[in-house]
Amino acid sequence: MTFNQVALEQAAVRGLLRVVSGFLGHDVAPEWRKAAEAIPRHRFLPDRVWLSDDDDLLTLCDREREPERWFAAAYGDVPVVTQIDDGQEPEDLSDAIPSSSASAPSIVFKMLELLDLAPGMRVLEIGAGTGFNAALLSHRLGDINVTTIEIDPAVAELASSNLNGLGYAPTVVCGDGSLGWSAQAPYDRVVATCSVQRVPYAWVDQTRPGGTVLAPWENPWISGGLLRLTVGDDGTATGRFTPDSSFMLIRTQRRDLRLFRDVVMDDHVPVESTTTLDPWAVADSAFETQFALGHRLGDLWYAWDHDPDFDDVETRLWVSTTDGTSWAAVDWDGGDDTERYPVWQHGPRRLWDEVEAAHDWWLANDRPGPARFGLTVTPDGQWAWLDDPADAWRLP
Repeated sequence: MTFNQVALEQAAVRGLLRVVSGFLGHDVAPEWRKAAEAIPRHRFLPDRVWLSDDDDLLTLCDREREPERWFAAAYGDVPVVTQIDDGQEPEDLSDAIPSSSASAPSIVFKMLELLDLAPGMRVLEIGAGTGFNAALLSHRLGDINVTTIEIDPAVAELASSNLNGLGYAPTVVCGDGSLGWSAQAPYDRVVATCSVQRVPYAWVDQTRPGGTVLAPWENPWISGGLLRLTVGDDGTATGRFTPDSSFMLIRTQRRDLRLFRDVVMDDHVPVESTTTLDPWAVADSAFETQFALGHRLGDLWYAWDHDPDFDDVETRLWVSTTDGTSWAAVDWDGGDDTERYPVWQHGPRRLWDEVEAAHDWWLANDRPGPARFGLTVTPDGQWAWLDDPADAWRLP
């Protein structure tokens, strides 16, 4: 490596840390700054990655063909997709689904900060990815105190190779992260680098009382949120949300549910009604609104159809249960002064009625955002709550 290359890498790290400090609102803590300076992020990226363009579509970036673009991505505060479609690359990238990535450094360091680590603590990481996060943890805590688990064999092998290449040797396990890793339990901290719609109780069970479980969160209605739980002596965990995260869903909680294959059938005879609730007020609204509604609606998801094959319908909003047994549709005719929207509902539940009730609840509680919400996890289930854990409702 030439002097110029070393200088370039050092300058890139300093620049990235300045950006991360701006995101955090304060300087990166000295212990994490030292870790970042010792662990070049580009050493954890494969030569072929996928980056988002101006239209938010993925484009291939090959290090050999575009070395400057590849290096800029390595030290940009952006996520870098390192695998698509679980390793099966499609012919058309417009259909590709990211399945592994290097998270944006700002959220990496925010989550490390939220872990509130101290020397000697033992950490389980769910989702090894490139191995970068495990390297930062190993630098801070020592290899013996870090375990990282990855479900994809190829990704686990890459992470292990990247870590070993820089002299780090935490325990790297290829397995189902939703089960945790009891062989090294109990842990002081469990941190996930993938989002969950339900916190696996194994994570709570394998954490010491007083310990922390930190995981990106999503629900079927919207993706985004960061959940920090504290484990109690009674085997339950309780904590609150912040809005700063968006991660790939853990693979064991994925659903392959398609609207016109699994939900809406030709023989369905829906019930017709109308509503004054603007569909955009619930499904194209601010993140804070949709986050709250998602917690109240539990197992509902939605999809827009902006070119439906129906007379006098410009746009249709579909809402469905995650098991596909009930659905609702709300139509807009394209007019500027619409006061009532046609509603169609089918199945044992009246989903648009549930959406209206959730929206009314949100308004009645002063339009709460993520910071007012929390979650309690027990061996028997999970409960969401607003402001006070004593006033909770069970999630599906």
